[in-house]
Amino acid sequence: MDEAKSTRYKMSLWAKVWGRKVYLIDEPIPLIGHIAFGVIDRGTNVLQVRPTTLCNLSCIFCSVDAGPQSRWRQAEYIVNYKWLAHWVEMTAREKGITVEALIDGVGDPLTYPWLVKLIEEIKKRGVAHSIALETHAATLTRQLVHKLEEAGLDRINLSIETLKPDKAKMLTATKWYNLKRVVEIAEYIAKETSIDLHVTPVWLPGINDDDIPELVEWAYRIGAGKKWPPVTIQKYVKHKYGRHPKDVREVSWNEYWSWIKTLEKRLSKRITWSMEDWGMRRAKRIKKRLRRGEAARALILGPGWLKRERLAVVPSAKRVVTVVGYAKEVDGEVFVRITRDKDEIYIARYLHNAR
Repeated sequence: MDEAKSTRYKMSLWAKVWGRKVYLIDEPIPLIGHIAFGVIDRGTNVLQVRPTTLCNLSCIFCSVDAGPQSRWRQAEYIVNYKWLAHWVEMTAREKGITVEALIDGVGDPLTYPWLVKLIEEIKKRGVAHSIALETHAATLTRQLVHKLEEAGLDRINLSIETLKPDKAKMLTATKWYNLKRVVEIAEYIAKETSIDLHVTPVWLPGINDDDIPELVEWAYRIGAGKKWPPVTIQKYVKHKYGRHPKDVREVSWNEYWSWIKTLEKRLSKRITWSMEDWGMRRAKRIKKRLRRGEAARALILGPGWLKRERLAVVPSAKRVVTVVGYAKEVDGEVFVRITRDKDEIYIARYLHNAR
């Protein structure tokens, strides 16, 4: 690898939060290849846009172990908003369609300091027919709502698991979490702004069974779903590096759908939706640049998102990869073998240092 070329790829230390270093991801680091930041294309007309890994809550059921109480994370990332918007545009143009830009992540996008600018930047590039934001809304204010509305935000997907204040604090594992404030801002969004509201609780069997019907009724009552569906119930799924509350039972998909259908009949309110209801459709994927089993020459950028991982770039493919499988930290140029390539989220196993 050319020395001048290799020195271009650098992460800079941006901050330190909860004892973890936060790195700024900027040009020319590619923004496809990692699950935690950048752009993800899953073969539809929706692109996941991930600007930050930070979250200020420590929800006891979090599938990605986010927030102050994380046990698995060793680093956090934040992406330059202009560079991220550039990759959204490049990806949409390669797909040949306009897309929905869904700003989500392994954190909460409200922790991203350039959120309004990111929405404005994506909007002005003309490749997104809609922009949505997924959030717990713990720090959302009316002032920010209006800034997001003016920037061009079309929908907020609200993560909320109960309408009971004490239970909300327990589920978020956050003493300062103010459910009343979140409910008030959600109702304000639904009734007083052009932004649509979509309520997205996670069903936690054994913990919030009785809360889910209340949330469904509430979503319909306040006017959620002006253009898109008003409410969707998410299934709790155990993940290797997620949090697993001892009182929560993971049900099968058959049991989940049976429970959802029964609830739908009991409430006489629709809570299941098709891709067409969402305006979603299958769409051409961008070209896959690396393949499972392929060996590649990579440059280590620094700490990986999770412990015992390193973040690397494969310059020839213009993709980032997560490198695993070594006894100690490695740096510089290395050879790796790609072990995962689904949705262009790449995991690679360290082979040896480059010579």
